[in-house]
Amino acid sequence: MVFRHKHIIALRDLNKEEIELLLSTAESMREINGRDIKKVPTLRGKTIINLFYESSTRTRTSFEIAGKRLSADTVNIAPSNSSATKGETLADTALNLLAMKPDIIVMRHAVSGSHYFLANKVNCSIINAGDGAHEHPSQGLLDMLTIKDKFGRLDGLKVAIVGDITHSRVARSDIQGLTKMGSQIFVAGPPTMVPPGVEKLGNVVACGTMKEAIQDADVIIMLRIQQERQGKTLMPNTREYSRYFGLNPVNLKLAKPDALVMHPGPINRGVEMSSYVVDGPQSHILKQVENGVAVRMAMLYHVCGGGSVE
Repeated sequence: MVFRHKHIIALRDLNKEEIELLLSTAESMREINGRDIKKVPTLRGKTIINLFYESSTRTRTSFEIAGKRLSADTVNIAPSNSSATKGETLADTALNLLAMKPDIIVMRHAVSGSHYFLANKVNCSIINAGDGAHEHPSQGLLDMLTIKDKFGRLDGLKVAIVGDITHSRVARSDIQGLTKMGSQIFVAGPPTMVPPGVEKLGNVVACGTMKEAIQDADVIIMLRIQQERQGKTLMPNTREYSRYFGLNPVNLKLAKPDALVMHPGPINRGVEMSSYVVDGPQSHILKQVENGVAVRMAMLYHVCGGGSVE
């Protein structure tokens, strides 16, 4: 199968077969990451600009590593070091960067839909590294890869997503991707953090309590409270939140004995999850980070046309 998309902006734009192709390519890319010399010439001569208007550790670093392991030239730009501090618009920044002939711009931006806007302004490929509360497709893909590693499949699984659903781009990408692959999603969070009509996003059940969501779950994905996007406090305090929506050794027993525990990071220990669970045997959080490099290598590879990997 040939990947026919120039951009990867949202998992809702991809069909099941295209998602499967990206996941299978990522599985192949992991072999490169296990070598003593972790580099192949696949994207030699290509230029990738990582344009991050919001702070990031895992996503920005893994996109940079992914590009370098494929032998691309990678350039990182943060808003604090750019002309954005002088009032330059996103469109003008993009057009100036485009004049330098990059092949891919990987961007994170606070405004939902900004990547669609950018894709209409430039002729290079755009990869969404997170836009507002819209989507985070690479996180959705690496979450699916981590789940597939454990169960060998994605269809027929019960996946619980707990926390700040309203403001989470990760939740939207996970829902879009996992429902296309046959999983059923159960979401739970404070009523102020679960959007009305969330069921319309896919095969989704909105639960009144966390216990209902994680009961007999195969996978539990905990989300960070997105206080920077809320604009106002939507919960009494973190202690109250943790009491009702935090994952701990007691309520974890409601899930299946081999249930996978995941979190996109950064983790607020003692709020979304207890340290016992974060560091426990069911936690696959660091596996998610590891898979992130392979997934992002696959994304870069396919938007560049999918040449040979040596």
